[in-house]
Amino acid sequence: MKKQFLYIFLFFAFISCTDEVKFNNPSFEGQKDNVFWRAVDYKAFIAADGSLSIEGYTRNEVLTLKTTSTAAQTYPLGTSDSKKATYVLKDANGTITFSTGFGIGEGQIVISEYDSVNKTVSGTFKFNAENIYNNPLAGPVLNFQYGHFYKIPVTTEFIN
Repeated sequence: MKKQFLYIFLFFAFISCTDEVKFNNPSFEGQKDNVFWRAVDYKAFIAADGSLSIEGYTRNEVLTLKTTSTAAQTYPLGTSDSKKATYVLKDANGTITFSTGFGIGEGQIVISEYDSVNKTVSGTFKFNAENIYNNPLAGPVLNFQYGHFYKIPVTTEFIN
């Protein structure tokens, strides 16, 4: 009888142990105003001038990060319109746009790796973007922190 309990115990011990590992590869996520945010779809484009645009989408949001190249370096935000972060929220109440630009907002985009063979880009970002149309349905500043994008596919076709 003791052996039967031992066998039953071992049987349940082995079937109850599972490894459910979920990989987030590729990913585009961060904290938007201290709340976790993750894009459900993402893509990146290289423009004819060599600039890189990385876009992340949710059901009603679009986050766009733009740098002047694919070089692995830090791109400061708030210093020019060629390096910027833009967040657009569209809902039943209208459209709210937050952006950085020349003298608007602050932050940085860090490209840590551009894989030209596999056509992917990885890096981090953080920024404070301003409500550029002063929409009263949102606050004056949007904060993204602890943002990262990992192995986002880059299209080979050029956009303008």
